[in-house]
Amino acid sequence: MGRKLPPFAAVRAFEATARHMSVKSAADELCLTPSAVSHQIKALEGFLDTQLFERSGNRIALTLTGEAYAGKLTHLLDAFLEETDAVRDAPRTLRVLSTPGFAARWLVPRLPGLDFGRDIRLRVSNGAPSLDFATNDADVVIQWSDRPTPGLRVEPLMASGRYPVISPVLRERENVRTPEDLLRLTLFYDETDDAWAEWFAEAGLAGVVLPRGPTFPNCELATTMVEQHQGVSLAYDAVVRGTIASGRLERLFDVTTMPMSIYAIATPEAHADDALVVAFREWLRAEAEAEGVVPERLPHAAE
Repeated sequence: MGRKLPPFAAVRAFEATARHMSVKSAADELCLTPSAVSHQIKALEGFLDTQLFERSGNRIALTLTGEAYAGKLTHLLDAFLEETDAVRDAPRTLRVLSTPGFAARWLVPRLPGLDFGRDIRLRVSNGAPSLDFATNDADVVIQWSDRPTPGLRVEPLMASGRYPVISPVLRERENVRTPEDLLRLTLFYDETDDAWAEWFAEAGLAGVVLPRGPTFPNCELATTMVEQHQGVSLAYDAVVRGTIASGRLERLFDVTTMPMSIYAIATPEAHADDALVVAFREWLRAEAEAEGVVPERLPHAAE
C-alpha cells in the first residue's frame, strides 16, 4: 500500500507558522496570503483529526500535540532541504562510451586537463560501441565511423594515417633497419580494417607475401602486444603519439598510409545541445585540432 502522507503544502504552512508563531510571517515566507496559510493549517488538522493550534482572536498558541509535531517537522524539513541541496549542487556525471584504444591511448591521458574531467564516467566497448542510446547508458559515444545515423548528431573528430610501431627492445634484438626486415617478424593484423598490404605497397614492396600473425578485433590489443615485445602492429598516428613520446613504442620508417577518418562523436539529437555535452564535444575537438588530426573530407574507416 502507498504511504498516506499529509498534503505537503499544508505541512509547510503549519511548520512555518509554528516556527514564526505568526500566520502573517509564515505567509510572507511562503509567498501566500494569511488566509491561504490558515486554510492549509485547517486542512492538516482535518487530515490528522486533531487540533494543532489554540486560537484566541488573532493570537495562536501550539497545543501540546502541535508543539511536538512542529519540532519533528522542522527537523525533517531541514534534513530534506540539506539532501535536496546536495543533489542539486552535486556535479553532473557525463557518461562516455568509447573503444578501448581511444580511451587508453588518447582520452584518459588528457582528462586531467579538462575542468570537469573527474566527472567523466568512462566505459569501453570491446567491439564497435553501441549507438542505441536507449540501452547503452551513455550521453556521448566515440565511435569508429562518421557516417550519418538517423536520430543522432555525428561529428567527425579524428583522422589519421598508419605506420608500423615496435618496442625498442624488439627493434634492437631483431636489428630492424628496413621495411624488408618486417617480413621475418610477427605482424599483428586488424580485424576491422587491416592495411598492411597498403603500407607495404607505399613502402615499395607491393605484392609481397605477408608473414603470418594473429588477428585482433581492435587495434588496442595489437598495440599492447607490441609493448610486450611480441611483434609489430600498424598503428594510427593520432592514437599512439603519446605512447611513442613516452618511449614505450617506436615508429618504424617514414612511410604512412593515406589518412582516413577514424573517430567521430555521436550524441542523440534530442540532447546534442545539452551544455555539458557541448562543452565536452568542444573540448575533444580543440584537443584534436591542437594535434592537427581533425578530418577534412577524408575517406571513412571501415565499420
